[in-house]
Amino acid sequence: MDEYNREREFEEKIVQVNRVSKKTTGGNKIGFSVLVVVGDRNGKVGVGLGKAPSVQDAIRKGSTYAKKHLITVPMVETTIPHEVYVKRGAAKVLIKPASKGTGVIAGGAVRAVVEAAGVRDILSKVLGTSNQASNVYATMEALKLLVKPEKQFQKTDLVSTAKKVTVLEKEEKSKKKPIKKNKTPMKKQPVKRKKSN
Repeated sequence: MDEYNREREFEEKIVQVNRVSKKTTGGNKIGFSVLVVVGDRNGKVGVGLGKAPSVQDAIRKGSTYAKKHLITVPMVETTIPHEVYVKRGAAKVLIKPASKGTGVIAGGAVRAVVEAAGVRDILSKVLGTSNQASNVYATMEALKLLVKPEKQFQKTDLVSTAKKVTVLEKEEKSKKKPIKKNKTPMKKQPVKRKKSN
């Protein structure tokens, strides 16, 4: 029963169905290749390509592969943390964070992946090829490159924070320096008293 529930919590989207024919000695062998996107709409998404003589078997193969190779997408509320541009082969994909209520502004391939991941507000542009499969894989690469806000801060400001720490350390050391006392004692000057008449 638990396995059935796990299966149901993932949403499947078929992006591309290709009919493939192969010439053999006995005649033409017909098969299908199906590209499936699987996601839980809560930050996890995967892509799988299934090949089989029937469409149903190809979908099943693709979805099982996708479920085994899920990635976690870091999110800030309903959008992504920062902008990413990816070039994978002929595919070029640009994804940008959007303000709340913008919705998913994306083409078919990018939309399938982003919606399965659970991103509700995003801006995207496909700049390269119109091949659905290439764009899906490029989108997956872009989502892999996303970094959580804390990690992003650490990467960008690591040098500046290190400089600040060194400056503070120097200031503390300068404060703690002991004051050198003169070894030679100071001579007491005689106090001049006024003569009384």
